[in-house]
Amino acid sequence: MSAYRTILVGTDGSDTSFRAVDRAAQLAAATGATLLLASAYHPMPTRERLSASDRLGDLAYKVQGSTPAEDALRAARERAVAAGAKDIDELAVEGDAVDVIARVAKERAADLVVVGNRGLNSLAGRLLGSVPANLSHRSPCDILIVHTTDGK
Repeated sequence: MSAYRTILVGTDGSDTSFRAVDRAAQLAAATGATLLLASAYHPMPTRERLSASDRLGDLAYKVQGSTPAEDALRAARERAVAAGAKDIDELAVEGDAVDVIARVAKERAADLVVVGNRGLNSLAGRLLGSVPANLSHRSPCDILIVHTTDGK
């Protein structure tokens, strides 16, 4: 088995996704791989955007467009650097998490996708499908599912 050269990890800014980022960054540091940090987002509907603008004024940019995803990526980068990753790239991409991660993995020729196990053991995850479960069917490369929750 060859060493991983490009490792992709998705983050939504949650604690569990940051645990996956930590593990991906440790692997990237150990193998000298490029670490791709990706965050999927959906644009805010016009009605919600206008309402947020009215209520937040000059701070409305913080909840509009890709800004929340970009905030999650900045925090993930800080964690990745702290874990020793050197070559880090960030991508905020519009779309659903599974679609975005599968597409980015293919387009950027990732050798490994790292995701947390959140949703695998929940009822909603079993009925609707979770990100790790759906990615296991769609990823063009290896997947590492990191234990990021207590499994309940």
